[in-house]
Amino acid sequence: MEKLYRESVAFAFSQLQGDRFRTFLSLLGVSIGIFSIVAIFTAIDALKENVKKGFESMSPDVVMVSQWPMMGEDEEGNANMAGEFRWWEYMRRPKTSYEDFRYLQENSQLGEDISFSIYTTSTVRYGRKSVNRTTVECITHNYNKIVAMEMAQGRYFTPDEDSRGTSVAILGHSLAQELFGDEVTPIGEKIKVGPTVATVIGVIEKQGESMVSLGNVDNTLYVPLNFGRYMVNPRWADNSIYATPAPGVAQDDLIGELRLLMRSHRRLSPGEKNNFSINGMTLLQDSVQQIFSLISVVGWIIAGFSLLIGGFGIANIMFVSVKERTNIIGIQKALGAKKHVILVQFLVEAVVLAVAGGVVGILLVLLVVLLLPATDGFTFSLSLANVLWGVAIASVIGVLSGILPAWKGASLNPVDAINSK
Repeated sequence: MEKLYRESVAFAFSQLQGDRFRTFLSLLGVSIGIFSIVAIFTAIDALKENVKKGFESMSPDVVMVSQWPMMGEDEEGNANMAGEFRWWEYMRRPKTSYEDFRYLQENSQLGEDISFSIYTTSTVRYGRKSVNRTTVECITHNYNKIVAMEMAQGRYFTPDEDSRGTSVAILGHSLAQELFGDEVTPIGEKIKVGPTVATVIGVIEKQGESMVSLGNVDNTLYVPLNFGRYMVNPRWADNSIYATPAPGVAQDDLIGELRLLMRSHRRLSPGEKNNFSINGMTLLQDSVQQIFSLISVVGWIIAGFSLLIGGFGIANIMFVSVKERTNIIGIQKALGAKKHVILVQFLVEAVVLAVAGGVVGILLVLLVVLLLPATDGFTFSLSLANVLWGVAIASVIGVLSGILPAWKGASLNPVDAINSK
């Protein structure tokens, strides 16, 4: 049997070398199909890693109360990926306010940490260096319970600094690099934020960009809320309320409580629609997973056409191979070769041809991955699992494409085969 496999592989490579142009055209479809599938799997892996990093940077059960929903809503105001995004309705809603935050903070029984954030843009200066349109986020002291803020230098600000409105600031990693470079230690330095001056007390570790993070932490400047409220007019700035459920409390229960409290605080009658949105991060996770599944299905459809064409190409090569070797098949059968021996011989040959096309497709993916420029938020790498998937799919295509020609060759009458021209 081992000798049979060796001979089959040898026949396969002889076919590859026999008519190189025909082989190129036949295997092109398999190569493109495997390239498409493996490239899509690789891209999805990079996207998943990016999204995972974003979700890891914030509490998994965080709930956001804001003017705008993260996605469409149904008629009852519940977030729904399939719902209509009625922006004309959302833009007329009042912004979430500091008074909304204080009411939720004082009356919520199911929330553990409730934080408020006002964000705007401003020019930040240090000496002669300036960064225009920097995101400035004015936050309550417990915001670091919502978004992870590991300090590379310095410290986070205290509740006392927040309540007194102390003029201190925390810088994202990239913003600190732009203002201070590697030559100056930012801690203790004075920076100008718009018309005000603040003292830098911390620099956040580099986090990188993510599709689902609450803002670009690396390029953001954070100040205590009560300092920022004198610097930014909340009526014109965007803002949100963030909450996490207490231990043992389900996110849906917290959402239900916050909805009732917001309706009560805004004095909405039972028949009125919500003039606010409550977004749960678990719903966002589910929506992202649905998007990944959709991308996978579309990728399979696109690659399927290429694989179908490649499969027909391999079948064509195999039918030609059976035709050219009819005399040899007749001699083999006359010498006692069983039907399954001939069948295996041609199936192995078809699989070798398909895997050869698959390897070319995988090598093209590897080339693309190596040539892609490095980015801060995405890391592309060709995993062993995706390589094995590509080889396995190519092998299946080889079997399916070679089964009919192999059966035709194995079923030849030895006398007719020997006497054929």
